[in-house]
Amino acid sequence: MSSEKRLNAPMGLLIDRAKPLSFSFEGKQYSGFQGDSIASALLSNQQWLMSRSFKYHRPRAPLTMAGQDANTLVQLGGEPNVLADREMVREGISVEGQNYNGTLEGDKDALLGHFGRFMPVGFYYRSFFKPMGVWDKWESFIRDKAGLGKLDLEFKPEYYDKKYLFTDLVVIGSGPAGLNAALKAADAGARVLLVEEMPLLGGALTYNRFDIEGQQADTLRQQLIESVTAHSNIEVMTDTVCNAWFTDNYLPLIKGKRLYKLRAKECIVASGAYEQHVVFRNNDLPGIMLCSAVTRLMKLYAVKPGSKAVVLTGNDDGYLTALELLKNGVEVAAIVDMRKEHPWPELLGAVRQKGIQVIQNSTVYEALPTKGNKHIRGVDIRAIVSEGQVSEFSTLLDCDLLCMSAGYMPAYQLLCQAGAQLTYNDDAAEFTLSGLPQGVHIAGSVNGLHSLDAVLTDGSNAAIRALHNLGLSDEAEQPVSCEIRPNFDWPIFSHPKGKDFVDYDEDLQAKDIVNATRLGYRDVQLVKRFSTVGMGPSQGRHSALPTARLVAKSTDRTVTQTGVTTARPPFAPEKLAHIAGRIFDPRRHTAMHDRHLELGAKMIPAGNWRRPAYYGDAAQRDRWVREEAEHVRSKVGLIDVSTLGGIELRGPDAAEFMNRIYTFAFLKQPVGKTRYAVLTNEHGVVIDDGVACRISEDHFYVTATTSGVERVYRDMTKWNAQWRLDVDILHVTSAFAAVNLAGPDSRKVLETLIEDVDLSPEGFPYLAYREGRVAGIPARLLRVGFVGELGYEIHVPSRYGEALWDALMDAGKAFDIRPFGVETQRLLRLEKGHLIVSQDTDGMSHPGELDLTWAVNRKKPFFVGCRSVDIVMAQPQTRKLVGFKLPAGSTKPEEGHLVLKGDLIAGNVTSCEYSSASQAIIGLAFADIADSEPGSKISIRVEGEAILADVVKLPFYDPENLRQEM
Repeated sequence: MSSEKRLNAPMGLLIDRAKPLSFSFEGKQYSGFQGDSIASALLSNQQWLMSRSFKYHRPRAPLTMAGQDANTLVQLGGEPNVLADREMVREGISVEGQNYNGTLEGDKDALLGHFGRFMPVGFYYRSFFKPMGVWDKWESFIRDKAGLGKLDLEFKPEYYDKKYLFTDLVVIGSGPAGLNAALKAADAGARVLLVEEMPLLGGALTYNRFDIEGQQADTLRQQLIESVTAHSNIEVMTDTVCNAWFTDNYLPLIKGKRLYKLRAKECIVASGAYEQHVVFRNNDLPGIMLCSAVTRLMKLYAVKPGSKAVVLTGNDDGYLTALELLKNGVEVAAIVDMRKEHPWPELLGAVRQKGIQVIQNSTVYEALPTKGNKHIRGVDIRAIVSEGQVSEFSTLLDCDLLCMSAGYMPAYQLLCQAGAQLTYNDDAAEFTLSGLPQGVHIAGSVNGLHSLDAVLTDGSNAAIRALHNLGLSDEAEQPVSCEIRPNFDWPIFSHPKGKDFVDYDEDLQAKDIVNATRLGYRDVQLVKRFSTVGMGPSQGRHSALPTARLVAKSTDRTVTQTGVTTARPPFAPEKLAHIAGRIFDPRRHTAMHDRHLELGAKMIPAGNWRRPAYYGDAAQRDRWVREEAEHVRSKVGLIDVSTLGGIELRGPDAAEFMNRIYTFAFLKQPVGKTRYAVLTNEHGVVIDDGVACRISEDHFYVTATTSGVERVYRDMTKWNAQWRLDVDILHVTSAFAAVNLAGPDSRKVLETLIEDVDLSPEGFPYLAYREGRVAGIPARLLRVGFVGELGYEIHVPSRYGEALWDALMDAGKAFDIRPFGVETQRLLRLEKGHLIVSQDTDGMSHPGELDLTWAVNRKKPFFVGCRSVDIVMAQPQTRKLVGFKLPAGSTKPEEGHLVLKGDLIAGNVTSCEYSSASQAIIGLAFADIADSEPGSKISIRVEGEAILADVVKLPFYDPENLRQEM
């Protein structure tokens, strides 16, 4: 399109007239400019109709031009429910309307509007289930009509990611209050992050008119933005939505395809306020917009919104909008002011001087539509005779644009999520916020201030409060007051013919809210759930205030008593891709990582660590695993086990804490001994295991699984927050590097490197704990038998990990030492019948199923999950983890293959590998309880065929445990 069709500069702050773009809507080509939203580009081409309403399929067009309503939901390629007034136009995109049958212009389902009397509020609750069985007839019809947009079932996931941010102060909203607050705090030395939802800084300064001459906003915006962008202490994020508030100012920020997780010491919310609509018949017609939407359209996109306008207002902003319309060539037929008196005589005089008719103490009672309700063609104006009631005498005016402003509702969502309370001020007819938590501050129109001077001062005061908390200032706040009252107290004029919409998203009329209360739903929360008011995409931004007023009046209560529905995260719709993002765990390397690479290790992920699977090329994986296992069984091997979780417990109550957390008994565990530790959750499910070493009476060192240590540490701290035991809990995984030296010759290797520990079987028996120096390195030594051989776990400070590895490899050369990997370790432990939590267990595995009843102390009064363990183990058991064996030549089952009991699934294979020690295929699997005894057979489905395996007694190797106790 040519730029002559747009308003002249400086209108069009967002568009680049030198970069035209073309796109299609409903199969027809349109043009726009870079920076246009889909909605602004369509409106510049006089295409107003963009979607159909949810229930009655009425024509809908932009209401807010700020993504605050569902009127502009469109289909963008394979993505449904895109807000056309927020989504930028891109070259060649294909856009379609939503929720229509046939064509957007000729929606066959628009006939539903004539049957509104048969679809009263909550009709689906009352009609579909009585008489019995009628739902079966309704269901197919409802499913056919429900839902907005079309899903692309061939959609391929896109890249989304996450990032962490930290700052002294975050300011949400870059209007005059937010800009001034950011500058004040930054000047005092605070690191400030300024977050703005829109593409442009300035908030209302970018579109609103604050003075008669229309100069103040532009001048102030330029000054503030120049100072903000030049300030080294201020970081700016535009096009960024702060989508929730969580405890201690933990804020998710969404920008493009990235989710930022922000932690701020202080938070200032300067989120502004939502302009409110007036309720009258046909108030949803295309061409009816909020005053702020009209000024946004002109100032941001240089689009002339109409030829002849009527302005319906309950405040001075409607008058200022009229002046802006006149300035940009739009005829203003009249200003309809719901107020009886005008508090700003100079503004009233300026408007009348321009020849604009002002009709006071009146309202638009009905908007008159063109054929098919496609656009507004005029208005029926009536005098207001009492609250919500109008005169019988009407004045008709022609227009193609109706701008309305009933007042403002604070953008309260984030603040209420933080615990703030909304209170209704009857004199000002607006909500105010109070009860903010420590570290959260409020500024600007969200704080009920509407004059520009008051908003600026309030922003500065909010920054002063934040700076006090940061210890960066002791400056006193400045007094601030505002006499402007922009809210008309009752902008609701119900019409006997209805279609006076309170909630555009759900097609809810004034009578629907009233009827909900008459049916007994007096609480606004119940009204919401019965009528679905506020449950659409706009989440009550425009329906909350009129709903509260209607419910209050219908139930003879005040609006404060009624309140509004609870604001919950997220603030705006967010994609599941934002929540999922990319895998956001850092890749961790042990201290010996480089040595593994030098030895040719095949590295695999283990949690967020990288571990050697085996040493050799991947093509001969089975060979390397077999050879490494045989070497450990016959000589000596060395494995890096630094990824094991490590937790220190110190304090007088350390033993008591261990006794409560784990299933075994630990109060009397001797110093210098280790003990197997099983952890269950409240449901009696085994969630982790490890080895507990008692270093002294009040000091334990506990290992946990690689992938489970974070949960173990989290659960420990959670439980002690309740128990209040005198114990310190430290997560020391990264502080230690560890190896397992295992095999018949392991003692011989270790004896060459250690002098201060007696390594004899009597001096250092199985399951003992010792401390000493290995190759001069301070070490913790554990006699463990996870792989079923004589072995020593050696834990040293992580900075010595590589030196320990080198010393052991050098000392072991005389004994033909060989490194082995985690897959070899898994085979070795399988031969011993040792389970791996999360591999051989699932979310329902209790100790009885895993044959771990020996690790549960029944005499102590309590451990986490004890009652649940008793309950589930007292019930008839249905499955059990068993060992199975197959001849060497059989088809080897894989982990996850099903175990069958007749035609039913009894369980699954959890571990399976060929064992040269057993000369057979061995494994663990969940089997039916009837098949769990040794000598039974279980049927395993392998590649479509059922294979019978023998259930055998565990362990597969060295059942007398002679080798590990050497």
